[in-house]
Amino acid sequence: MRRFVRTVYKPLFPYKKHGRTQPYNDRAYIFVGNHLSLFDVVPLAMATDRPVHFMAKSSLFEKGLMKKFVTKCQCIPVNRDGNDIKAVMQAMKYLKNNESIVIFPEGSRNRTEETFLPFKSGAAALSIKTKTPIVPVIQIKKIKFLRRSHVFYGDIIEFSEYYDRRLTDADIKTCDNILYEKMLDLYNEFQNTLNAKKTKNKKDI
Repeated sequence: MRRFVRTVYKPLFPYKKHGRTQPYNDRAYIFVGNHLSLFDVVPLAMATDRPVHFMAKSSLFEKGLMKKFVTKCQCIPVNRDGNDIKAVMQAMKYLKNNESIVIFPEGSRNRTEETFLPFKSGAAALSIKTKTPIVPVIQIKKIKFLRRSHVFYGDIIEFSEYYDRRLTDADIKTCDNILYEKMLDLYNEFQNTLNAKKTKNKKDI
């Protein structure tokens, strides 16, 4: 897949990396991204040279070529009701085995005018229970054919103050909100940076 992305995909669907551009190869991470299109999987998979496991809706595992693809890629099937213990246990197993996972906390593609859809719980709790840092990955616009897009890899997010504690529902909700706000701040910061560059380039012409 990575060979295909570098040789075929990227020339057709180009994107520029911002923030940390070096691969996250030193340990397991939870990559968390906003979800605008089917192509969002590529920048998150390419964030590391090591194995990654996507948490994907269970309907993708039902039939056809997509079933073969997600099974071959060792994705983790998740029920959209947000209460899938089996998926959580599988994700924890991969993380404890020093393998990274990818989560789109919005749960589905955002087709609204809102910056993000409401986040579903899970990423923060997994991070705390396995002591795994989160890497936020932000996209402003959809990846499109022959149109260069921009992807921002933000600073690592950790909830270390909650490690080795018995988490309450209030703790999990607080951490979910912190993750949402941090990603929203990154989105706004990234968008402002891109807008400033566009304004400067226009002035220079």
